[in-house]
Amino acid sequence: MTHSALVQKYNIQGPRYTSYPTVPYWDQDSFSEIAWKSSLLQSFRESNSSEGISLYIHLPFCESLCTFCGCNKRITKNHGMEVPYINSVLKEWEMYCTLFPEKPVIRELHLGGGTPTFFSAENLGYLLEGIFKRAKRSKASEFSFEGHPNNTSREHLELFAKFGFTRVSYGVQDYNPEVQKAIHRVQSYENVLLATQNAREAGFTSVGHDIIFGLPFQTRNDIIYTMQRTLELMPDRIAFYSYAHVPWIKGSGQRGFNEKDLPTAAEKRVQYETGKQMLLNAGYVEIGMDHFALKSDTLSMALDNKTLHRNFMGYTASKTQAMLGLGVSAISDSWYGFAQNVKGVEEYQNLVNNGMLPLLRGHILNEEDLIIRKHVLNIMCKLKTSWYTADQTFQELPDVLISLQEMADDGLIERDSNYIIVTEKGRPFVRNVCMAFDLRLIRKKPDAKLFSMTV
Repeated sequence: MTHSALVQKYNIQGPRYTSYPTVPYWDQDSFSEIAWKSSLLQSFRESNSSEGISLYIHLPFCESLCTFCGCNKRITKNHGMEVPYINSVLKEWEMYCTLFPEKPVIRELHLGGGTPTFFSAENLGYLLEGIFKRAKRSKASEFSFEGHPNNTSREHLELFAKFGFTRVSYGVQDYNPEVQKAIHRVQSYENVLLATQNAREAGFTSVGHDIIFGLPFQTRNDIIYTMQRTLELMPDRIAFYSYAHVPWIKGSGQRGFNEKDLPTAAEKRVQYETGKQMLLNAGYVEIGMDHFALKSDTLSMALDNKTLHRNFMGYTASKTQAMLGLGVSAISDSWYGFAQNVKGVEEYQNLVNNGMLPLLRGHILNEEDLIIRKHVLNIMCKLKTSWYTADQTFQELPDVLISLQEMADDGLIERDSNYIIVTEKGRPFVRNVCMAFDLRLIRKKPDAKLFSMTV
């Protein structure tokens, strides 16, 4: 079967598997604040002293709307919102630290958004001082933030470096002015160049660029040009991922262009394969399904060391059993359970300021969930999984193997009775392979559009 025929066959709606179960299949009946705290405490006691925790802080404010973005954000030019929001985040952090029996050891810290560099360096320093007042820093820490090339200043970078940050990810997306205008993200190559140079001069050892394929008006030639310019700077990491067109979820924020302006699935695949080959030719290592890194980067080392992990922050170089999310819409993961905060800024601040955890929803994993979660993580991070022992098996495994036979016939996986391996040909379809193990999705097909297309 030709590659284009495979794309046509397997390009269906599917999760990106930053969690299992995926958010639409969380069982609210199993979830309560008491159950969530219990699962988090169990995880904390098991892992804080040995590996530490990961901390994600969501900073939702942006001065303008990027129409490709599916993140939870608040568009405003009112910078007076910074300090009140930070105070609420620190109160939420205090509630969790009061719950913990000892000081948390922070192994990974990531500031996402929104636009974290919407906040002034002074206010970001106030936030980080408040965080570390109640925590220790792991000796093996990796701290990072998302930066906008247009407003990440030397002052920002020097402030972050002072607190031990070594990694920054800049949203580049595409260098074609027509594409930039369509997605309302106009930034020059010169701005990206300056932001990259400033980060390296400030001591950052990993500078990443995010590039998206499948954007409106985007062509294969645009990908070639964007990659050529990117390779002039040789960022340590590159996230090269598919635009997730989900306007039925994100509403008008993803309606800044018409459906006819988007590339077809086949055109998107050509864009990806073109960009991927340019990156491989330049010496980058392919990580998982949409990341690339230089061999000297910790993400590439994690792949070699078999410590690569995937969570709500995407692919990470190390795993912590507990990941705590602070801020509006942030998601936490205790390994045994998930919890997501409310999505409205005012509601979040009101709950926290009244001494309540701002929980919106969550899920406590059952025994079957935990088994399937390991298989999904193995496939996403190692492109293989196995079930040699009883604790790796589950009742529906024979049915899953039957459903995988067609992918094996198409050359996307290799399999026998005890394992599967995703082939090089099957890499673009890794989400489809995970879907074969997704028992909650299999048992209850969604009634409406929930996910982006897999290819």
